[in-house]
Amino acid sequence: SREETWRSVKMSPVLRRSPQPRRAAASYRRAGCLTACALCCVGVQSCLKAFSCAPATSTEQLHQNCQGSSRSCARQSRQESLGGSLVNGNPAGQSVGGRRTPLSAGYAHYLVPVAAGIAVLASLKVIWGKIMNWFETPKRTYEGSETVGDSYDEWARDGVLEHYWGEHIHMGSYTPMEEQTGYDRDDSFFVSLIRATFGKLKNFKIAKTDFTDEMIEWSRAKAPKKILDVGCGIGGSSRILATKFPDAEVIGISLSQEQVARATALSKEAGLKNVSFQVMDALKMTFDADSFDLVWGCESGEHMPDKKKYIEEMVRMLKPGGNLVVATWCERDPVPPFNAQERKTLDFVYAEWSHPFFISLNKYKEHMIGTGALKDVEIDDWTERTLPSWRHSVWVGVWSPWFWIGLTLRNPGIFLGFLREVYTLEIYHRSMRDGLLNYGMMRATKA
Repeated sequence: SREETWRSVKMSPVLRRSPQPRRAAASYRRAGCLTACALCCVGVQSCLKAFSCAPATSTEQLHQNCQGSSRSCARQSRQESLGGSLVNGNPAGQSVGGRRTPLSAGYAHYLVPVAAGIAVLASLKVIWGKIMNWFETPKRTYEGSETVGDSYDEWARDGVLEHYWGEHIHMGSYTPMEEQTGYDRDDSFFVSLIRATFGKLKNFKIAKTDFTDEMIEWSRAKAPKKILDVGCGIGGSSRILATKFPDAEVIGISLSQEQVARATALSKEAGLKNVSFQVMDALKMTFDADSFDLVWGCESGEHMPDKKKYIEEMVRMLKPGGNLVVATWCERDPVPPFNAQERKTLDFVYAEWSHPFFISLNKYKEHMIGTGALKDVEIDDWTERTLPSWRHSVWVGVWSPWFWIGLTLRNPGIFLGFLREVYTLEIYHRSMRDGLLNYGMMRATKA
């Protein structure tokens, strides 16, 4: 505070040897206050101009506030210069031995860095606020099925996901967890990177194929002849299903034309003839009812604006005796109610990757039972086995940065998009770690 600063000056050895005029000190204080306010104004105005997101009226009002603060500081300093006080037992404003000694130059040098520090801190606060506001404002909000298709078209074209994630645009399974010495769920972000770098962690792409194998086993499907992959991405799971069940016909559907084209090309390269792909809305499927032995939905329910109809459509496609298996991100049960911070986080994770909303795993079970057409309905929580995936998605880019660096050199603006993805992945990790979200699994048989 100003009083504490002045008290420290009064107690300095220089002033104890040479008592100073109060009026001279007040003038230095006025100069210091004016300098600090001016620097704050310039710093904040520069930040606002740099980010180009504040109206001119805000800057002018800030300038007026700074001028008001300067006048208030000057008035207080003049009042102090006229008021009586003692410095080393001598009345302020009187000379000692007929001589007046100017205020120590060291005091003036002390005020300048203080004023500069205040200006820098104010500027940094404004800059940080703008940065966080940019991160926290979703850029790929859900506006309908078209925005989902557009988002996946973009991801398929830039090739980043395929380069680092392989053919599977979904979480991986890190079982057995006790062998993953390169992972601890409670690590901070940077400690997690160090542990993953020097510890043992399952290969990122193998973890995804392991997840698919475990989901097949969990589905209870034995020898399906016709399989539907709802939300097939670039066909990774579809190709594994086609390989595991070579006598089956596998059909994958997606809203993304780019994904369907890439899935078709990759399947042709793999020499698979029993798998095909179509652009189709999962809420308006045009296949004949009761025509599939296995309906598979892996991380597609997140994008559905009507979760109940999503389940009903998949059940409609199933033959009697056929198996339904679904994997999807869920929010926790809404009891107790979400607090303000949880609500803010949910709104962000809904919007950033074109999700309308999430529901709880128990709500999905309720929808499945509500169809009246399923038996042996079961749900399970696979959060712990998939949780390492979120940060591992970042680490693979840290360990092998050449691909994204090459893209950045060709288009520097894309680097900001990479930063957004890192931020979003970390929000998902923390949300699942803390129980706000969970990874839900569902299976059932059509009666």
